[in-house]
Amino acid sequence: MWLGDGRLGARVAKGAALAGSLALAAACSTGPGQGGGAEPDAAKAREALKAVTAAPAASTSAGAVDFRQAEPGSGRGLKLGYISLGENVPFGKLVSDGVRKQAAAAGAQLVFCDSKGDAATALDCVRNFKTQGVQGYLNFQPDSKAAASICQAGPQVPVIGIDIHQPPCERAFMGADNAHAGYLAGKALGRYFKQVFDCEYDAFVSMEQPEAGEVNQARMGGQRKGFTEECGQIKNLKQVNAFRIDNARTTFTDVLTSLPGAKRIVVAAINDDAILGALAAARTAGRQNDLYMAGQGADPSAHCEISKNTHWVADTAYFPERYGEIGVPYLIDLIKGKDVPKQLFVKHAIINSSNIGSFYKPSGC
Repeated sequence: MWLGDGRLGARVAKGAALAGSLALAAACSTGPGQGGGAEPDAAKAREALKAVTAAPAASTSAGAVDFRQAEPGSGRGLKLGYISLGENVPFGKLVSDGVRKQAAAAGAQLVFCDSKGDAATALDCVRNFKTQGVQGYLNFQPDSKAAASICQAGPQVPVIGIDIHQPPCERAFMGADNAHAGYLAGKALGRYFKQVFDCEYDAFVSMEQPEAGEVNQARMGGQRKGFTEECGQIKNLKQVNAFRIDNARTTFTDVLTSLPGAKRIVVAAINDDAILGALAAARTAGRQNDLYMAGQGADPSAHCEISKNTHWVADTAYFPERYGEIGVPYLIDLIKGKDVPKQLFVKHAIINSSNIGSFYKPSGC
């Protein structure tokens, strides 16, 4: 899952190409049984993986709403706008496809605009919305600092921000409950370590995106909180800036060099790209068995690896393919003058190799 910092467009092509090559390498590997540290007791590990997918206390956060299909004909005669995060970003493309599907189901006209991760392009999008007479729009542009100017330039209509807040015109926010999503992954990872290793580990690596500001603090702080509840105060914490596959691979190579004798490295990441990059670095060093990981997003780029890698202990699913089932119906409600909750959070779930088949059917693995 991409977390925007306003510089997406310059990175998409390079990141997509590298992601493809790394995904191919991962698909050709034989999984976590190659090299690295000693494997935990297999039966105990299997049971622990099943146990961590059970919902912890308060697994559904305040503000979480159900997915709902747009009511047929509910949008007839309405013109909706949608600003995409970037169609070259897998997570963003999944969101876009879902929005298109729900708008069509509602019978609404959809004016689509791809921001390409660029605030200036998003500004052009809302100017076009104004010209087109859009009656409400969903905004998934990634630069929160540009939100005010974008709001001012666009039509003065209901706006729902997606995953990145869009003040001051945002009437509702939909997407991830970042602190809670992080907490779920950290709690699951801590439970696994408590059950399998009695909370013994060598280092805790937090792979972050400081540029994302509050999102980074909430998500990664949530992961550490969840882990701490199970295993106590975190020891040997290493916080690194690594949220894309390419920079995560480089950064994690340095992390491994700094931990030459470590056999149990906890890896908590802000997204799945960071985990994939860390795994690529570990495989190159023959140390993939030293990593025990928790990620965020569970989008298709990670499905194959999650399904076959028992060291990928937990991943918080965000279900981007279903975002349209929240955004479109609630936007139509706003346009029609109905009251809508300020927070429209996704109901997250913990996924790993023991239960991914209940949510997704990984292909090409």
